Amino acid sequence: MFIDKPPRRRTYVWQRADWPQWRYDAAVLAPALAQVHRAQGHLAGRMAELGLAQRDHAALQALTQEVMTTSAIEGEALNLDAVRSSIARRLGVDIGALAPADRRVDGVVDMVLDATQHHAKPLTAERLFGWHAALFPTGYSGHVRIQVGAWRNDAAGPMQVVSGPVGREKVHYQAPPAAVLPAETAVFLQWFNAGPVGDALIHAGLAHLWLVTLHPFDDGNGRISRAVGDMALARAEALSAPTGGSDPRSGGAWGLDPAQRFYSLSAQIQRERKPYYEQLETTQRGTLDVTPWLAWFLDCLLRAVQGADGLLEGVLDKAQFWQRWAGTPMNARQTLVLNHVLDGMQGKLTNAKWAAIGKCSADTALRDINDLLARGVLHKLEGGGRSTGYVLAR
Repeated sequence: MFIDKPPRRRTYVWQRADWPQWRYDAAVLAPALAQVHRAQGHLAGRMAELGLAQRDHAALQALTQEVMTTSAIEGEALNLDAVRSSIARRLGVDIGALAPADRRVDGVVDMVLDATQHHAKPLTAERLFGWHAALFPTGYSGHVRIQVGAWRNDAAGPMQVVSGPVGREKVHYQAPPAAVLPAETAVFLQWFNAGPVGDALIHAGLAHLWLVTLHPFDDGNGRISRAVGDMALARAEALSAPTGGSDPRSGGAWGLDPAQRFYSLSAQIQRERKPYYEQLETTQRGTLDVTPWLAWFLDCLLRAVQGADGLLEGVLDKAQFWQRWAGTPMNARQTLVLNHVLDGMQGKLTNAKWAAIGKCSADTALRDINDLLARGVLHKLEGGGRSTGYVLAR
């Protein structure tokens, strides 16, 4: 039992007598499951046509999106260069000059990579504690000291998800009391490690929901729950692989490594952040029939997988660009900035942006740009002065 005296009104799903016996209508979800599996197969087929280097860069792009957006969902903005550099270091992908290491960034990257690259290893309390400690290396969330690498203790009161100004807060959800977390998380971990009964994608959707409903930490629950969901998705892709093998670079579906991520579910959740929170709140205040949550989860996953086509086009465009200009001498700054542009830099390329990215003076940036204009690598946009923009030659 969660509390000695059950409340008169059972407001939250964990207070129900049948907790945690999740139920869903498999027939209702079957069409969505079929769509996601088809989309995953289509994406795997396209990725299998790429070379290893291109697949590595596609995985780098997807993981960068994942790390950036799983933090952005919680209102935390990470430095893009630091994230890309941290992932590139760990994957051994050459992206030219690397940004300095950042403990906060490295912690998120370590969690995401551990969840996906080591998805076959058991999920344990100690592993979750390690992820949590990596997310909060200083022991603080903002300016608040928190319990790190351990279940929350509710010393400051019940764990609640609230919004609104001080004095007029709206409570969206209240998590189970801290006293029951050791037992409750043990049940969750046993279920997760036992493997799916039925479709493995359903297992991933339930894992995400179940852990975020327990809300076992003082902070970071959303990021850790999404990492656990990604871990389950990696396991699902390994289970659905038509071929196997001991070599991770040759095993898996279409000869792909299931640990490599070519899409980002967190990026799609960030785009659908409002309905994501609405679905969670509705489900956490509802019954143990979670068919609506799973239907939304599968639809969101489908859009994430389908959206990876855009990422693939970007990787192919980048490869074709460098093939075209392979014989053109460029200095390290020029290569660095052009890679930024090819990776989807926001806004137009200007002299000021070049100087900032290349960490050089405005005069040096202009010399770099004029050199590439003369060689036909860049084209100048209409306009003049400091606002002059440049685009890659197509």
